[in-house]
Amino acid sequence: MDISVYRPGELSGADRAAWTAMQSKAHLHGSPELANPFLSPEFTLATDRVRRGVRVAVVREGGEAAGFFPFQRSATGVGRAVGLGVSDCQGLVHRPGFAWDARELMRACGLAVWEFDHLAGGQEPFGEGASGVFPSPVMDVDQGYESYLKELRVRSPKFTRTTLAKERRLGRDAGPVRYVHDERDPAALRVLMGWKSAQYRRTGRSDRFAHEWITRLVTRLFHSRSESFAGVLSVLYADGRPVAAHFGLRSERILACWFPAYDPAFAKYSPGLVLHLRMAEGAAADGIAYLDLGRGQKDYKDSLKTREIPVSEGWVTRRHPVAVGHRARRAPVRALRNTVQSRPELFEPADRLLKRMGRIRTERR
Repeated sequence: MDISVYRPGELSGADRAAWTAMQSKAHLHGSPELANPFLSPEFTLATDRVRRGVRVAVVREGGEAAGFFPFQRSATGVGRAVGLGVSDCQGLVHRPGFAWDARELMRACGLAVWEFDHLAGGQEPFGEGASGVFPSPVMDVDQGYESYLKELRVRSPKFTRTTLAKERRLGRDAGPVRYVHDERDPAALRVLMGWKSAQYRRTGRSDRFAHEWITRLVTRLFHSRSESFAGVLSVLYADGRPVAAHFGLRSERILACWFPAYDPAFAKYSPGLVLHLRMAEGAAADGIAYLDLGRGQKDYKDSLKTREIPVSEGWVTRRHPVAVGHRARRAPVRALRNTVQSRPELFEPADRLLKRMGRIRTERR
């Protein structure tokens, strides 16, 4: 393999076009997950503006680009997926039938270890280092919204009936309901981030928007728009007042769900669920094939999904002391988290404790 490593801004126009073309045609070659917007050049470029060490390895065969591998690298050679912690799809974007050697790629990138937590399917050279495989629920809308809703009524009749009834009740009680699929008002984005921060604190979770780089990244992506990529802010209004919102990323065929939140004052109307049904309708109208709800077990995801796609977490390592040390530090933490999340008898009391701590923290503010 002929491998060159660049800063994202150093990529030529031809390379960026080749990367986008690979994503655009991925579904035609049986690898639709490669079209995920988290694997796009736009996401990598935006992350490079707010994080250090972002690089892209371009793998060539016969002088032509065969694959693009975005990653982050520390000074000691510890590699991470671009935006690890907020990225919901990772891997190497490649042309059909391309095979690569993971350790040869890592050597060329100067990496002792590369860590991932949402590795896309079809990444066998990296998959050898996977420590676990997890479901990522999706909502298929490629046959149109009515087809999706019909399937939902068959599979989850009570959920569908109740959610649609709550939308009608919201309109009666609070005023006319209006949905904007692609809201361009930055003020609405600030409202969403405020709701999400409050939710993190209320439930005892780490507030992602307390990290300046995440706020800057989301804001930058909100203003990113092209035919193949865009940040999409969807808002549900009642009588002109926002009651639920979501910010995600769109490629030509996939809407990656990312940051959903709602106004707790309207909780009894389940505005977040209403919003997701409206998002499915809007995405179908835009020609989206499916909405990726992201890894993580949630009741609302189980109710909305039509199927699941597998994603993996783990490490690819070379024989190097840095790799040994990094894995020794990270493996126990990941193993404990996954054990707790997969066992209700452990997760439920842990979740209650986090929420109790969140209430205490909120009361002290």
